[in-house]
Amino acid sequence: AVGLPPGSRRRTPGLRREEVAALAAMSADYYTRLEQRRGPQPSEQMLASLARALRLTADERDYLFQMAGHNPPAQVSAAAHVAPALLRVLDRLDDTPALILSNLAEPLVQNRMADALFGDRSHHTGLARSETYRWFTDPSARLRYPEEDHDRHSRTQVANLRAAYGSMGPRSRAGELVRALRKASAEFAELWERHEVARRFEDHKTLIHPELGPIELDCQVLFTEDQSQALLVLTAPPHTEAHEKLRLLAVLGHQHFPISGKTSFA
Repeated sequence: AVGLPPGSRRRTPGLRREEVAALAAMSADYYTRLEQRRGPQPSEQMLASLARALRLTADERDYLFQMAGHNPPAQVSAAAHVAPALLRVLDRLDDTPALILSNLAEPLVQNRMADALFGDRSHHTGLARSETYRWFTDPSARLRYPEEDHDRHSRTQVANLRAAYGSMGPRSRAGELVRALRKASAEFAELWERHEVARRFEDHKTLIHPELGPIELDCQVLFTEDQSQALLVLTAPPHTEAHEKLRLLAVLGHQHFPISGKTSFA
């Protein structure tokens, strides 16, 4: 149910301690001490990781926070709680890149294939968590896209942010992001004045992997009911060069390797 291999037969239903710990990105020893009430009070960040690992609903997440001695997350921070329905779909996707984004283009969780394709983006904090912010302020954010696609991608990023701004309001995190970008990027400021609004993602895109080069992929999107989060699934038609590159990516993961001459993926 959470994307882990079946493993040996279990005497009781449910996840083992080390599996919960791995899903929550914490050590098994720390999680064991939490279970046995021997450790310090868990931080809000740890509780959010546990809520995500255990696929808790918003009400269950709030109850977990209260039982651990914290106030439930405010509406602003609660937006990062991944919708369990999207997580269940993501858990079953292990052979193609897939990730869940907030309506501010913040990667909330991504599978190992997306890690290999995009790299680990979990270290970003503050406004830089938003791909839209990095797109207009950090030139390295554009390296994964062909230069001829940059203009179209810029318009898409702004149109998505305007949709979030319309639903969240000027005093929200969307408003904060807009104000920061209008000061930081003349390109963003010009596009913002066009008033284009849409929740959209290109249905066909080319991504540039540092070693494998360009990979042409189809993008399918599944939104939550309130459209605050989106699951992106990237696939390639069978028997194509892109499909073979994804297969190689699945084997190599984050490893760096030389590509010599005209490597054939046919």
